[in-house]
Amino acid sequence: MAFNDMVSDMVARIRNALANKAKTVEVRNNRVCRGIAQVLRDEGYIESFEHVADPRVPAAASPQPAGGSLKLKLKYGPRGERVLTSLTRLSKPGRRVYSTVEDLPRPLQGLGIAIVSTSKGVLSDRKCRTERVGGELLCVVE
Repeated sequence: MAFNDMVSDMVARIRNALANKAKTVEVRNNRVCRGIAQVLRDEGYIESFEHVADPRVPAAASPQPAGGSLKLKLKYGPRGERVLTSLTRLSKPGRRVYSTVEDLPRPLQGLGIAIVSTSKGVLSDRKCRTERVGGELLCVVE
């Protein structure tokens, strides 16, 4: 099966896993999805993530593993409530959405985050403001 938009696939898988109250979710691995998982972990929306190698592909000596999948461990509150309540995809293959650092959105007046693909990698909106860099708005987490 061919995937045209792996970020939308990742967002949909995470939303479905949260609706089912799953502990973990497995998403396809690429550089952008790894960056999104890193931002979600750094901002406290997921507990952790790890790379699961594809048994059909021989292991490479590169520091960034290619292929396989990412296993995300989702985070819930003490009574089972969701930490990540809303995950919305903004930029799509048919309509890319770019923003300068001055025009970056502030979801929930700063309580949520916007995930941005920049020339310095995939960053949260807070990190983009400190580094003074804009880019493509991938998704919004509330």
